[in-house]
Amino acid sequence: MGLMHVLFEHASGYALFAIKEVEEIGMLLPQVEQSVLNLLKFNSMVSLAAFFPFKSAQAALENINAVSEGLVHADLKLFLETNLPQSGKKKAALGVGDAKIGAALQEEFGFSIQTGGVVAELIRGIRLHFHMLVKGLTALAASKAQLGLGHSYSRAKVKFNVNRADNMIIQSIALLDQLDKDINTFSMRVREWYGYHFPELVRIVPDNSMYCRLAQLIGNRKELTDESVESLEEVVMDNAKAQAILDASRSSMGMDISPIDLINIERFSNRVVALGAYRLELQEYLRSKMSQVAPNLAALIGDVVGARLISHAGSLTNLAKYPASTVQILGAEKALFRALKLRGNTPKYGLIFHSTFIGRAAVKNKGRISRYLANKCTIASRIDCFSELPSSVFGDKLRQQVEDRLSFYETGNIPRKNIDVMKEAMKEAKDVASEMKRNIEKQERKRKKKKQRLSENGGANGEVNGESEVPVAEDGAGDGPPKKKKRKSGAEEPPQVTAIVEESTPAKKKKKRKSEAVEEAEEVVATPVSEKKKKKKKNAE
Repeated sequence: MGLMHVLFEHASGYALFAIKEVEEIGMLLPQVEQSVLNLLKFNSMVSLAAFFPFKSAQAALENINAVSEGLVHADLKLFLETNLPQSGKKKAALGVGDAKIGAALQEEFGFSIQTGGVVAELIRGIRLHFHMLVKGLTALAASKAQLGLGHSYSRAKVKFNVNRADNMIIQSIALLDQLDKDINTFSMRVREWYGYHFPELVRIVPDNSMYCRLAQLIGNRKELTDESVESLEEVVMDNAKAQAILDASRSSMGMDISPIDLINIERFSNRVVALGAYRLELQEYLRSKMSQVAPNLAALIGDVVGARLISHAGSLTNLAKYPASTVQILGAEKALFRALKLRGNTPKYGLIFHSTFIGRAAVKNKGRISRYLANKCTIASRIDCFSELPSSVFGDKLRQQVEDRLSFYETGNIPRKNIDVMKEAMKEAKDVASEMKRNIEKQERKRKKKKQRLSENGGANGEVNGESEVPVAEDGAGDGPPKKKKRKSGAEEPPQVTAIVEESTPAKKKKKRKSEAVEEAEEVVATPVSEKKKKKKKNAE
Protein backbone atom coordinates (compact mmCIF):
# COMPACT_ATOMS: atom_id res chain seq x y z
CA MET A 1 0.00 0.00 0.00
CA GLY A 2 1.38 3.40 -0.98
CA LEU A 3 1.14 6.74 0.73
CA MET A 4 -2.30 7.52 2.10
CA HIS A 5 -3.81 10.97 2.50
CA VAL A 6 -6.54 12.13 4.87
CA LEU A 7 -9.00 14.90 4.00
CA PHE A 8 -10.04 17.13 6.90
CA GLU A 9 -12.80 19.74 6.57
CA HIS A 10 -12.37 22.68 8.94
CA ALA A 11 -14.25 25.95 9.31
CA SER A 12 -11.18 27.81 7.99
CA GLY A 13 -10.60 25.59 4.93
CA TYR A 14 -9.76 22.17 3.51
CA ALA A 15 -6.59 20.40 4.66
CA LEU A 16 -4.85 17.36 3.16
CA PHE A 17 -2.55 15.36 5.42
CA ALA A 18 -0.03 12.69 4.35
CA ILE A 19 0.07 9.59 6.59
CA LYS A 20 3.34 7.72 7.03
CA GLU A 21 3.58 3.97 7.71
CA VAL A 22 -0.13 3.23 7.31
CA GLU A 23 0.31 -0.56 7.71
CA GLU A 24 2.06 -0.24 11.05
CA ILE A 25 -0.53 2.24 12.28
CA GLY A 26 -3.31 -0.18 11.36
CA MET A 27 -1.63 -3.04 13.20
CA LEU A 28 -0.97 -0.97 16.32
CA LEU A 29 -4.35 0.66 16.64
CA PRO A 30 -4.50 0.65 20.50
CA GLN A 31 -1.08 2.35 20.67
CA VAL A 32 -2.23 4.91 18.11
CA GLU A 33 -5.28 5.77 20.21
CA GLN A 34 -2.97 6.55 23.14
CA SER A 35 -0.37 8.44 21.08
CA VAL A 36 -3.00 10.74 19.49
CA LEU A 37 -2.93 12.96 22.57
CA ASN A 38 0.85 13.42 22.34
CA LEU A 39 1.70 16.05 19.70
CA LEU A 40 5.31 14.87 19.17
CA LYS A 41 4.32 11.26 18.49
CA PHE A 42 1.37 12.33 16.34
CA ASN A 43 3.57 14.72 14.33
CA SER A 44 5.84 11.84 13.39
CA MET A 45 2.92 10.01 11.77
CA VAL A 46 1.07 12.92 10.13
CA SER A 47 2.34 15.82 8.02
CA LEU A 48 0.43 18.62 6.29
CA ALA A 49 0.49 18.19 2.50
CA ALA A 50 -1.77 21.10 1.41
CA PHE A 51 -4.18 23.64 2.87
CA PHE A 52 -6.93 25.54 1.04
CA PRO A 53 -8.36 28.46 3.10
CA PHE A 54 -11.89 29.69 2.39
CA LYS A 55 -12.09 33.17 0.87
CA SER A 56 -15.13 34.31 2.87
CA ALA A 57 -17.74 33.18 5.37
CA GLN A 58 -20.23 32.71 2.52
CA ALA A 59 -17.83 30.34 0.73
CA ALA A 60 -17.32 28.40 3.95
CA LEU A 61 -21.10 28.06 4.41
CA GLU A 62 -21.57 26.85 0.82
CA ASN A 63 -18.82 24.25 1.22
CA ILE A 64 -20.08 22.93 4.54
CA ASN A 65 -23.62 22.66 3.13
CA ALA A 66 -22.29 20.65 0.20
CA VAL A 67 -20.32 18.34 2.54
CA SER A 68 -23.36 17.78 4.78
CA GLU A 69 -25.49 16.85 1.75
CA GLY A 70 -22.82 14.50 0.33
CA LEU A 71 -21.97 16.67 -2.70
CA VAL A 72 -18.54 17.53 -4.11
CA HIS A 73 -18.15 21.32 -4.20
CA ALA A 74 -16.13 22.98 -6.96
CA ASP A 75 -13.55 24.22 -4.42
CA LEU A 76 -13.05 20.72 -3.02
CA LYS A 77 -12.76 19.23 -6.51
CA LEU A 78 -10.14 21.77 -7.54
CA PHE A 79 -8.23 21.27 -4.27
CA LEU A 80 -8.03 17.48 -4.66
CA GLU A 81 -7.18 17.62 -8.37
CA THR A 82 -4.34 20.03 -7.63
CA ASN A 83 -2.78 18.45 -4.55
CA LEU A 84 -3.58 14.73 -4.56
CA PRO A 85 -1.03 12.68 -6.53
CA GLN A 86 -2.76 10.56 -9.17
CA SER A 87 0.23 9.24 -11.16
CA GLY A 88 1.56 5.71 -10.72
CA LYS A 89 0.21 2.22 -11.00
CA LYS A 90 -1.60 2.24 -7.68
CA LYS A 91 -4.61 4.46 -7.20
CA ALA A 92 -4.41 7.12 -4.52
CA ALA A 93 -5.90 6.18 -1.17
CA LEU A 94 -7.91 8.87 0.60
CA GLY A 95 -9.34 8.79 4.10
CA VAL A 96 -12.46 10.85 4.90
CA GLY A 97 -14.60 11.18 7.99
CA ASP A 98 -18.08 11.10 6.37
CA ALA A 99 -19.22 8.08 4.36
CA LYS A 100 -21.56 10.15 2.14
CA ILE A 101 -18.86 12.54 0.94
CA GLY A 102 -16.54 9.51 0.56
CA ALA A 103 -18.99 7.82 -1.82
CA ALA A 104 -19.34 11.04 -3.82
CA LEU A 105 -15.53 11.42 -4.10
CA GLN A 106 -15.12 7.80 -5.16
CA GLU A 107 -17.71 8.28 -7.88
CA GLU A 108 -16.09 11.54 -9.01
CA PHE A 109 -12.38 10.58 -8.98
CA GLY A 110 -12.23 6.81 -8.57
CA PHE A 111 -10.09 7.00 -5.42
CA SER A 112 -9.77 4.20 -2.89
CA ILE A 113 -11.76 5.64 0.01
CA GLN A 114 -11.40 4.65 3.66
CA THR A 115 -13.70 5.92 6.41
CA GLY A 116 -13.53 3.88 9.64
CA GLY A 117 -10.90 2.31 11.87
CA VAL A 118 -7.51 4.02 11.62
CA VAL A 119 -8.91 7.00 9.67
CA ALA A 120 -11.35 7.87 12.45
CA GLU A 121 -8.54 7.94 15.04
CA LEU A 122 -6.28 9.99 12.79
CA ILE A 123 -9.03 12.54 12.14
CA ARG A 124 -9.63 12.75 15.87
CA GLY A 125 -5.97 13.65 16.38
CA ILE A 126 -5.99 16.12 13.47
CA ARG A 127 -9.03 17.86 14.95
CA LEU A 128 -7.29 18.11 18.32
CA HIS A 129 -3.96 19.50 17.03
CA PHE A 130 -5.18 21.27 13.86
CA HIS A 131 -4.16 24.80 14.87
CA MET A 132 -0.62 23.51 15.58
CA LEU A 133 -0.29 21.54 12.35
CA VAL A 134 -1.19 24.52 10.12
CA LYS A 135 1.27 27.42 10.13
CA GLY A 136 -0.18 30.88 10.76
CA LEU A 137 -3.37 29.55 12.38
CA THR A 138 -3.88 30.16 16.10
CA ALA A 139 -6.25 28.40 18.45
CA LEU A 140 -8.27 31.62 18.90
CA ALA A 141 -8.70 32.12 15.13
CA ALA A 142 -9.71 28.48 14.66
CA SER A 143 -12.32 28.66 17.45
CA LYS A 144 -13.73 31.94 16.07
CA ALA A 145 -14.04 30.42 12.60
CA GLN A 146 -15.81 27.37 14.01
CA LEU A 147 -18.20 29.49 16.07
CA GLY A 148 -19.09 31.79 13.16
CA LEU A 149 -19.60 28.93 10.73
CA GLY A 150 -21.68 27.00 13.28
CA HIS A 151 -24.01 29.97 13.77
CA SER A 152 -24.34 30.56 10.02
CA TYR A 153 -25.02 26.88 9.33
CA SER A 154 -27.67 26.62 12.05
CA ARG A 155 -29.30 29.90 10.97
CA ALA A 156 -29.50 28.71 7.36
CA LYS A 157 -31.02 25.38 8.40
CA VAL A 158 -33.67 27.09 10.51
CA LYS A 159 -34.39 29.70 7.84
CA PHE A 160 -34.95 27.17 5.07
CA ASN A 161 -36.94 24.76 7.20
CA VAL A 162 -40.01 23.91 5.13
CA ASN A 163 -41.91 22.82 8.23
CA ARG A 164 -41.65 26.11 10.12
CA ALA A 165 -45.36 26.87 9.52
CA ASP A 166 -46.31 23.35 10.63
CA ASN A 167 -44.38 23.83 13.87
CA MET A 168 -46.83 26.49 15.01
CA ILE A 169 -49.75 24.12 14.44
CA ILE A 170 -47.99 21.28 16.28
CA GLN A 171 -47.21 23.47 19.30
CA SER A 172 -50.68 25.03 19.44
CA ILE A 173 -52.55 21.68 19.28
CA ALA A 174 -50.25 20.25 21.97
CA LEU A 175 -50.92 23.30 24.16
CA LEU A 176 -54.65 23.00 23.48
CA ASP A 177 -54.70 19.39 24.70
CA GLN A 178 -52.67 20.36 27.76
CA LEU A 179 -55.05 23.22 28.52
CA ASP A 180 -58.04 20.88 28.32
CA LYS A 181 -56.47 18.58 30.91
CA ASP A 182 -55.45 21.45 33.18
CA ILE A 183 -58.82 23.22 33.03
CA ASN A 184 -60.59 19.95 33.82
CA THR A 185 -58.31 19.29 36.81
CA PHE A 186 -58.57 22.85 38.14
CA SER A 187 -62.36 22.88 37.73
CA MET A 188 -62.65 19.70 39.79
CA ARG A 189 -60.49 21.35 42.45
CA VAL A 190 -62.83 24.38 42.52
CA ARG A 191 -65.83 22.06 42.83
CA GLU A 192 -64.35 20.23 45.79
CA TRP A 193 -63.14 23.39 47.48
CA TYR A 194 -66.30 25.47 47.03
CA GLY A 195 -68.53 22.41 47.57
CA TYR A 196 -67.88 22.55 51.31
CA HIS A 197 -69.64 25.90 51.41
CA PHE A 198 -72.34 25.42 48.72
CA PRO A 199 -72.70 21.69 47.85
CA GLU A 200 -76.07 22.05 46.06
CA LEU A 201 -74.58 24.19 43.27
CA VAL A 202 -72.98 21.17 41.55
CA ARG A 203 -76.34 19.53 40.83
CA ILE A 204 -77.85 22.70 39.43
CA VAL A 205 -74.84 23.69 37.25
CA PRO A 206 -72.81 20.64 36.08
CA ASP A 207 -70.74 22.60 33.51
CA ASN A 208 -67.18 23.26 34.72
CA SER A 209 -66.59 26.74 33.27
CA MET A 210 -70.04 27.98 34.32
CA TYR A 211 -69.51 26.58 37.83
CA CYS A 212 -66.22 28.51 38.19
CA ARG A 213 -67.86 31.74 37.04
CA LEU A 214 -70.70 31.23 39.52
CA ALA A 215 -68.28 30.52 42.36
CA GLN A 216 -66.49 33.73 41.43
CA LEU A 217 -69.79 35.67 41.32
CA ILE A 218 -71.61 34.27 44.36
CA GLY A 219 -68.83 34.17 46.93
CA ASN A 220 -70.59 33.86 50.25
CA ARG A 221 -74.00 32.23 49.61
CA LYS A 222 -75.57 34.02 52.57
CA GLU A 223 -75.16 37.34 50.80
CA LEU A 224 -77.39 36.32 47.85
CA THR A 225 -80.63 38.32 47.62
CA ASP A 226 -83.51 38.69 45.17
CA GLU A 227 -81.54 41.43 43.42
CA SER A 228 -78.80 38.93 42.56
CA VAL A 229 -81.08 36.94 40.25
CA GLU A 230 -80.31 39.18 37.24
CA SER A 231 -76.54 38.75 37.57
CA LEU A 232 -76.99 34.97 38.02
CA GLU A 233 -79.21 34.85 34.94
CA GLU A 234 -76.49 36.56 32.87
CA VAL A 235 -74.11 33.72 33.72
CA VAL A 236 -76.44 30.67 33.47
CA MET A 237 -78.63 32.15 30.67
CA ASP A 238 -81.73 30.69 32.32
CA ASN A 239 -84.15 32.37 34.73
CA ALA A 240 -85.33 29.09 36.26
CA LYS A 241 -81.75 28.00 37.07
CA ALA A 242 -80.95 31.39 38.59
CA GLN A 243 -84.04 31.14 40.84
CA ALA A 244 -83.11 27.56 41.78
CA ILE A 245 -79.60 28.72 42.80
CA LEU A 246 -81.13 31.44 44.98
CA ASP A 247 -83.53 29.00 46.66
CA ALA A 248 -80.75 26.44 47.21
CA SER A 249 -78.52 29.09 48.81
CA ARG A 250 -81.18 29.87 51.40
CA SER A 251 -81.67 26.24 52.41
CA SER A 252 -78.13 24.96 51.87
CA MET A 253 -76.56 22.47 54.25
CA GLY A 254 -72.99 23.72 53.55
CA MET A 255 -70.71 24.94 56.27
CA ASP A 256 -69.80 28.55 56.90
CA ILE A 257 -66.62 29.86 55.30
CA SER A 258 -64.11 32.40 56.53
CA PRO A 259 -63.30 35.52 54.46
CA ILE A 260 -59.68 34.45 53.84
CA ASP A 261 -60.79 31.06 52.48
CA LEU A 262 -63.34 32.78 50.28
CA ILE A 263 -60.68 35.12 48.88
CA ASN A 264 -58.47 32.17 47.92
CA ILE A 265 -61.37 30.36 46.24
CA GLU A 266 -62.24 33.49 44.26
CA ARG A 267 -58.63 33.95 43.13
CA PHE A 268 -58.38 30.36 41.99
CA SER A 269 -61.72 30.65 40.17
CA ASN A 270 -60.42 33.76 38.39
CA ARG A 271 -57.41 31.80 37.16
CA VAL A 272 -59.58 28.96 35.86
CA VAL A 273 -61.91 31.40 34.06
CA ALA A 274 -58.90 33.17 32.52
CA LEU A 275 -57.53 29.84 31.31
CA GLY A 276 -60.88 29.07 29.69
CA ALA A 277 -60.86 32.43 27.89
CA TYR A 278 -57.28 31.86 26.72
CA ARG A 279 -58.25 28.43 25.41
CA LEU A 280 -60.90 30.02 23.18
CA GLU A 281 -58.32 32.50 21.83
CA LEU A 282 -55.87 29.66 21.17
CA GLN A 283 -58.54 27.69 19.32
CA GLU A 284 -59.22 30.72 17.12
CA TYR A 285 -55.48 31.06 16.46
CA LEU A 286 -55.30 27.38 15.48
CA ARG A 287 -58.24 27.85 13.10
CA SER A 288 -56.53 30.77 11.37
CA LYS A 289 -53.24 28.84 11.08
CA MET A 290 -54.95 25.79 9.62
CA SER A 291 -56.76 27.97 7.08
CA GLN A 292 -53.36 29.29 5.93
CA VAL A 293 -51.31 26.07 6.00
CA ALA A 294 -53.81 23.27 5.28
CA PRO A 295 -57.17 24.77 4.23
CA ASN A 296 -58.37 21.67 2.35
CA LEU A 297 -57.62 19.29 5.21
CA ALA A 298 -59.33 21.66 7.66
CA ALA A 299 -62.40 21.97 5.42
CA LEU A 300 -62.59 18.18 5.05
CA ILE A 301 -62.07 16.85 8.57
CA GLY A 302 -62.02 19.90 10.85
CA ASP A 303 -59.33 22.12 12.36
CA VAL A 304 -58.61 20.12 15.51
CA VAL A 305 -58.53 16.65 13.91
CA GLY A 306 -56.44 17.94 10.98
CA ALA A 307 -53.98 19.58 13.37
CA ARG A 308 -53.72 16.33 15.36
CA LEU A 309 -52.94 14.40 12.17
CA ILE A 310 -50.18 16.90 11.24
CA SER A 311 -48.79 16.80 14.79
CA HIS A 312 -48.73 12.99 14.91
CA ALA A 313 -47.09 12.73 11.49
CA GLY A 314 -44.48 15.37 12.40
CA SER A 315 -45.24 17.77 9.55
CA LEU A 316 -47.62 18.32 6.66
CA THR A 317 -44.96 16.97 4.27
CA ASN A 318 -44.72 13.70 6.21
CA LEU A 319 -48.50 13.39 6.28
CA ALA A 320 -48.62 13.92 2.51
CA LYS A 321 -46.11 11.09 2.03
CA TYR A 322 -48.20 8.57 3.99
CA PRO A 323 -50.54 6.20 2.13
CA ALA A 324 -54.23 6.16 2.98
CA SER A 325 -53.90 2.92 4.96
CA THR A 326 -51.38 4.57 7.30
CA VAL A 327 -53.51 7.72 7.72
CA GLN A 328 -56.49 5.53 8.60
CA ILE A 329 -54.79 3.98 11.68
CA LEU A 330 -52.60 6.97 12.54
CA GLY A 331 -52.73 7.27 16.32
CA ALA A 332 -53.66 3.61 16.95
CA GLU A 333 -50.18 2.08 16.60
CA LYS A 334 -50.30 0.30 19.96
CA ALA A 335 -53.60 -1.40 19.13
CA LEU A 336 -52.26 -2.35 15.69
CA PHE A 337 -49.08 -3.99 16.98
CA ARG A 338 -50.98 -5.72 19.80
CA ALA A 339 -53.44 -7.12 17.27
CA LEU A 340 -50.60 -8.30 15.01
CA LYS A 341 -48.83 -9.92 17.95
CA LEU A 342 -51.94 -11.69 19.28
CA ARG A 343 -53.32 -12.40 15.79
CA GLY A 344 -56.49 -10.46 16.54
CA ASN A 345 -58.56 -7.92 14.62
CA THR A 346 -56.62 -4.84 13.56
CA PRO A 347 -58.06 -1.39 14.40
CA LYS A 348 -60.25 0.31 11.81
CA TYR A 349 -59.44 3.92 12.71
CA GLY A 350 -57.12 6.07 14.77
CA LEU A 351 -57.26 9.84 15.12
CA ILE A 352 -59.90 10.19 12.39
CA PHE A 353 -62.36 8.51 14.76
CA HIS A 354 -62.95 11.98 16.28
CA SER A 355 -64.40 13.14 12.96
CA THR A 356 -68.17 13.63 12.79
CA PHE A 357 -68.51 11.32 9.78
CA ILE A 358 -67.54 8.16 11.67
CA GLY A 359 -69.80 9.09 14.57
CA ARG A 360 -72.77 9.49 12.21
CA ALA A 361 -72.16 6.23 10.37
CA ALA A 362 -73.85 2.98 11.39
CA VAL A 363 -71.81 0.33 13.20
CA LYS A 364 -71.49 -1.90 10.14
CA ASN A 365 -70.37 1.04 7.98
CA LYS A 366 -67.78 2.60 10.33
CA GLY A 367 -64.88 0.66 8.77
CA ARG A 368 -65.94 1.56 5.22
CA ILE A 369 -66.41 5.25 5.91
CA SER A 370 -63.11 5.44 7.83
CA ARG A 371 -61.25 3.92 4.86
CA TYR A 372 -62.96 6.31 2.46
CA LEU A 373 -62.30 9.30 4.74
CA ALA A 374 -58.60 8.37 5.07
CA ASN A 375 -58.34 8.27 1.29
CA LYS A 376 -59.80 11.78 0.98
CA CYS A 377 -57.56 13.07 3.82
CA THR A 378 -54.49 11.86 1.93
CA ILE A 379 -55.61 13.69 -1.23
CA ALA A 380 -56.34 16.90 0.71
CA SER A 381 -52.98 16.86 2.54
CA ARG A 382 -51.08 16.38 -0.74
CA ILE A 383 -52.94 19.26 -2.37
CA ASP A 384 -52.19 21.51 0.61
CA CYS A 385 -48.53 20.50 0.70
CA PHE A 386 -47.67 20.99 -2.97
CA SER A 387 -49.99 23.78 -4.16
CA GLU A 388 -48.63 27.31 -4.54
CA LEU A 389 -51.83 29.17 -3.62
CA PRO A 390 -53.80 26.81 -1.35
CA SER A 391 -57.56 27.31 -1.14
CA SER A 392 -60.39 25.31 0.42
CA VAL A 393 -62.09 24.45 -2.91
CA PHE A 394 -60.87 20.85 -3.03
CA GLY A 395 -61.59 20.37 0.67
CA ASP A 396 -65.21 21.43 0.25
CA LYS A 397 -65.65 19.09 -2.72
CA LEU A 398 -64.03 16.17 -0.87
CA ARG A 399 -66.24 16.81 2.15
CA GLN A 400 -69.31 16.74 -0.09
CA GLN A 401 -68.08 13.43 -1.52
CA VAL A 402 -67.84 11.91 1.97
CA GLU A 403 -71.35 13.20 2.72
CA ASP A 404 -72.66 11.59 -0.47
CA ARG A 405 -70.95 8.30 0.37
CA LEU A 406 -72.47 8.38 3.86
CA SER A 407 -75.94 8.96 2.42
CA PHE A 408 -75.27 6.15 -0.11
CA TYR A 409 -74.69 3.70 2.76
CA GLU A 410 -77.95 4.80 4.38
CA THR A 411 -80.31 5.42 1.45
CA GLY A 412 -78.66 3.79 -1.57
CA ASN A 413 -78.43 6.97 -3.68
CA ILE A 414 -75.48 6.57 -6.07
CA PRO A 415 -72.93 9.41 -5.61
CA ARG A 416 -71.15 11.26 -8.43
CA LYS A 417 -67.97 9.89 -9.93
CA ASN A 418 -64.70 11.15 -8.51
CA ILE A 419 -63.36 12.28 -11.90
CA ASP A 420 -66.35 14.56 -12.51
CA VAL A 421 -66.06 16.12 -9.06
CA MET A 422 -62.32 16.71 -9.48
CA LYS A 423 -62.78 18.36 -12.90
CA GLU A 424 -65.32 20.72 -11.43
CA ALA A 425 -63.05 21.43 -8.46
CA MET A 426 -60.09 22.17 -10.74
CA LYS A 427 -62.11 24.77 -12.66
CA GLU A 428 -63.19 26.48 -9.46
CA ALA A 429 -59.65 26.30 -8.07
CA LYS A 430 -58.29 28.04 -11.19
CA ASP A 431 -60.83 30.85 -10.80
CA VAL A 432 -60.02 31.22 -7.10
CA ALA A 433 -56.26 31.20 -7.78
CA SER A 434 -56.59 33.89 -10.46
CA GLU A 435 -58.71 35.98 -8.09
CA MET A 436 -56.12 35.59 -5.33
CA LYS A 437 -53.35 36.63 -7.73
CA ARG A 438 -55.30 39.71 -8.76
CA ASN A 439 -55.85 40.64 -5.12
CA ILE A 440 -52.16 40.20 -4.36
CA GLU A 441 -51.17 42.35 -7.35
CA LYS A 442 -53.73 45.00 -6.36
CA GLN A 443 -52.38 45.11 -2.82
CA GLU A 444 -48.85 45.38 -4.15
CA ARG A 445 -49.81 48.29 -6.40
CA LYS A 446 -51.56 50.04 -3.51
CA ARG A 447 -48.52 49.57 -1.34
CA LYS A 448 -46.22 51.03 -4.01
CA LYS A 449 -48.54 54.02 -4.58
CA LYS A 450 -48.75 54.68 -0.86
CA LYS A 451 -44.99 54.49 -0.53
CA GLN A 452 -44.50 56.86 -3.49
CA ARG A 453 -47.10 59.30 -2.09
CA LEU A 454 -45.42 59.29 1.28
CA SER A 455 -42.04 59.97 -0.28
CA GLU A 456 -43.48 62.86 -2.36
CA ASN A 457 -45.27 64.33 0.65
CA GLY A 458 -42.09 64.09 2.67
CA GLY A 459 -40.18 66.11 0.04
CA ALA A 460 -42.95 68.69 -0.29
CA ASN A 461 -43.21 69.09 3.48
CA GLY A 462 -39.48 69.66 3.64
CA GLU A 463 -39.69 72.44 1.04
CA VAL A 464 -42.69 74.09 2.73
CA ASN A 465 -41.05 73.95 6.10
CA GLY A 466 -37.89 75.43 4.64
CA GLU A 467 -39.84 78.42 3.29
CA SER A 468 -42.03 78.93 6.34
CA GLU A 469 -39.22 78.90 8.83
CA VAL A 470 -37.96 82.35 7.79
CA PRO A 471 -41.12 84.49 8.38
CA VAL A 472 -41.96 82.69 11.63
CA ALA A 473 -38.51 83.46 12.99
CA GLU A 474 -38.71 87.11 11.89
CA ASP A 475 -42.28 87.90 12.88
CA GLY A 476 -42.32 85.96 16.12
CA ALA A 477 -46.11 85.40 15.97
CA GLY A 478 -47.71 84.43 19.26
CA ASP A 479 -44.73 85.66 21.34
CA GLY A 480 -45.98 89.11 22.30
CA PRO A 481 -45.82 92.32 20.27
CA PRO A 482 -43.58 92.34 17.23
CA LYS A 483 -40.19 93.92 17.59
CA LYS A 484 -39.56 97.25 15.86
CA LYS A 485 -36.77 97.20 13.32
CA LYS A 486 -34.51 100.07 12.48
CA ARG A 487 -34.75 101.13 8.88
CA LYS A 488 -31.68 101.59 6.84
CA SER A 489 -31.38 104.09 4.09
CA GLY A 490 -32.25 102.60 0.74
CA ALA A 491 -33.99 99.58 2.32
CA GLU A 492 -36.86 97.92 0.51
CA GLU A 493 -40.40 98.65 1.70
CA PRO A 494 -42.96 95.97 2.81
CA PRO A 495 -44.89 94.41 -0.09
CA GLN A 496 -48.32 95.71 1.09
CA VAL A 497 -47.16 99.34 1.21
CA THR A 498 -45.54 99.24 -2.18
CA ALA A 499 -48.65 97.62 -3.65
CA ILE A 500 -50.85 100.48 -2.35
CA VAL A 501 -48.45 103.07 -3.71
CA GLU A 502 -48.34 101.42 -7.11
CA GLU A 503 -52.13 101.15 -7.35
CA SER A 504 -52.69 104.75 -6.26
CA THR A 505 -50.27 106.31 -8.79
CA PRO A 506 -50.53 106.29 -12.56
CA ALA A 507 -47.81 104.93 -14.82
CA LYS A 508 -46.00 108.25 -15.21
CA LYS A 509 -45.85 108.96 -11.48
CA LYS A 510 -44.09 105.63 -10.72
CA LYS A 511 -40.78 107.15 -11.68
CA LYS A 512 -40.50 109.10 -8.46
CA ARG A 513 -37.56 108.95 -6.26
CA LYS A 514 -37.38 106.40 -3.49
CA SER A 515 -37.51 108.93 -0.69
CA GLU A 516 -40.73 110.50 -1.99
CA ALA A 517 -42.37 107.11 -2.40
CA VAL A 518 -41.43 106.17 1.17
CA GLU A 519 -42.94 109.42 2.54
CA GLU A 520 -46.19 108.95 0.63
CA ALA A 521 -46.45 105.34 1.74
CA GLU A 522 -46.02 106.33 5.39
CA GLU A 523 -48.73 108.95 5.01
CA VAL A 524 -51.08 106.41 3.37
CA VAL A 525 -50.59 103.92 6.23
CA ALA A 526 -50.99 106.55 8.96
CA THR A 527 -54.11 108.45 7.62
CA PRO A 528 -57.70 107.21 7.89
CA VAL A 529 -59.92 106.19 4.94
CA SER A 530 -61.31 109.68 4.12
CA GLU A 531 -57.84 111.19 4.03
CA LYS A 532 -56.70 108.36 1.80
CA LYS A 533 -59.38 109.25 -0.77
CA LYS A 534 -58.34 112.90 -0.72
CA LYS A 535 -54.74 111.90 -1.13
CA LYS A 536 -55.62 109.72 -4.09
CA LYS A 537 -57.41 112.64 -5.80
CA LYS A 538 -54.44 114.94 -5.23
CA ASN A 539 -52.06 112.34 -6.60
CA ALA A 540 -54.31 111.87 -9.62
CA GLU A 541 -54.35 115.63 -10.26
